Amino acid sequence: MAIEVKVPVLPESVSDATIATWHKKAGDAVKRDENLLDLETDKVVLEVPSPVDGVLKEIKFEEGATVTSQQVIAVIEEGAAAAATPAKAEAPKAEAPKAEAQAPAKSAAVAAPAAPAKAAPAAATGELPPGARFTAASEGIDPSQVEGTGRRGAVTKEDLVNYAKAGGTVAASARPEQRVPMTRMRARIAERLMQSKNSIAMLTSFNEVNLAKVMQMRKDLGEQFEKANGIKLGFMSFFAKAAANALARHPAVNASVDGNDVIYHGYADISIAVSTEKGLVTPVLRNVERMGFAEIEAGIAAYAKAAREGGLKLEDLQGGTFTITNGGTFGSLMSTPIVNPPQSAILGMHAIKERAIVENGAVVAAPMMYIALSYDHRIIDGKDAVLFLVDIKNQLENPHRMLLGM
Repeated sequence: MAIEVKVPVLPESVSDATIATWHKKAGDAVKRDENLLDLETDKVVLEVPSPVDGVLKEIKFEEGATVTSQQVIAVIEEGAAAAATPAKAEAPKAEAPKAEAQAPAKSAAVAAPAAPAKAAPAAATGELPPGARFTAASEGIDPSQVEGTGRRGAVTKEDLVNYAKAGGTVAASARPEQRVPMTRMRARIAERLMQSKNSIAMLTSFNEVNLAKVMQMRKDLGEQFEKANGIKLGFMSFFAKAAANALARHPAVNASVDGNDVIYHGYADISIAVSTEKGLVTPVLRNVERMGFAEIEAGIAAYAKAAREGGLKLEDLQGGTFTITNGGTFGSLMSTPIVNPPQSAILGMHAIKERAIVENGAVVAAPMMYIALSYDHRIIDGKDAVLFLVDIKNQLENPHRMLLGM
């Protein structure tokens, strides 16, 4: 019996998707719930599983094709025996580069744009993320010789760097260049950044926070917290909770512009920036004002895992009244984060550095962090932005205040 495989129902905000990677080819045996292909939208990569056991009889659209909601993209002959070796056992032929970059996959690699002399073969680098492709080409590394630690065993940039450091075969390379098309997600990120730059009167204010008491609390209670809740007590829950409390006291920062109207949100749906191989995504923790520290940590951990494994859903990224981003995880000491429209503000965390400060008339060393608030000056006055940052600072320097709702 022939079974049609269709594009999943896409939200109203997403008009179409691009076929990023086929993990099976016509004639391959497939199992129920086995991933057949990756669909890339402007926001996330969606997996399309097989609805039945059988054989992939027909592929109607190749990689790079644009498809719409509920469109038929393949046909499976239910219960049939495979007419060819499964795709995982045989590498497909190298193809010309597609309009979209390929998503990582366990299946054998497809072609990347032609690499310069001494670079790894295109067929060996095609499924790599753009950063990893360039590293492989510039260092002359054959990715097929590198064990991948990325999603579904994909080779990442870090894998290639570690391989070279460990004494892997690296050939000399002279001034390599490689042209790689933007993925849909990267193109969408670029579009949103330009929208923010061109439509928002953005300004950034800074402050610094002494995190000594937060660090002491994590040291004193971290082990008990983990035993009680099954998850570690990190820094982000302190910042998210402090932000939710401050947003309630400074509603202008928790607002958005809609035409000539300003919408003030009576809840804190906080977008948490998560870095992935394909770019930055911002899944939303909803009603943070009602959440405890354990709920916040669990929510962040679940989103981070889903982002790494490609399991984020479109609804996870929609909404959000305020954003927190942590450049400190990559060593950033200070930055001016960009507001994510239609939100009006974003809080930037940075690296914790032990610095000399004056405390009660004495010079002491303290774990300090610069924090930044970028905001839409059309609806948030400088006074409100500064007071909001001071509120965040006071809570983090006196974390017991958060427990008392102060």
